[in-house]
Amino acid sequence: MTTTPALIPTRSDSPVPLRRPLRVVGVSGSLQEPSKTTALVRAILDTVAEHVPIETRLIEIAKIGPRFAGALTREELPADVREALRLIETADLLVVASPVYRASFTGLFKHLFDFVEQYALIGQPVLLAATGGGERHALIIEHQLRPLFGFFQSLTLPLGVYASTSDFDGPVLRDGAVRDRIDQAVSRGLPLIEHSAAQGLSEYVSTW
Repeated sequence: MTTTPALIPTRSDSPVPLRRPLRVVGVSGSLQEPSKTTALVRAILDTVAEHVPIETRLIEIAKIGPRFAGALTREELPADVREALRLIETADLLVVASPVYRASFTGLFKHLFDFVEQYALIGQPVLLAATGGGERHALIIEHQLRPLFGFFQSLTLPLGVYASTSDFDGPVLRDGAVRDRIDQAVSRGLPLIEHSAAQGLSEYVSTW
């Protein structure tokens, strides 16, 4: 017996011109301040702003984590964390990053996204990024972050950005190769981001 999955609206193929700045929300999963991960997110946001008009908000787990760490339901969250979730769910572009902890993203980064409504991020462009001590951790983007946002049926952009300790002076991102990787990821992703933000809804995403 074959079950036909239910369908809910997603983006269509008939875009209309976007007449407002893109709403871009960064999420840093770092548990520390200052943070290499937060510096990487800021650099990506700045690069997007060099290409298109945007309105940005940055959500830092280091700042809000203690207020949602013990919550079990969305109703238990304080107002500022619920506002952070609203920003995530209504963004035209998410820029998400986490340091590598035990071969994955931080637990509080995951816990925040556990509260995101299951179908709120369908078709939403997401630029994936991560930081780690060495180059061997770069696969976190493909093996951990991309599957998480695949669950949400988000549009994960083709290129992610990984930065290791050698890409930083303390918490400050160096110029050079890492900046080139950011430029490439943003340039390759912008056509998808703008198209997604400008188009309406279609009927071809499953809730099954």
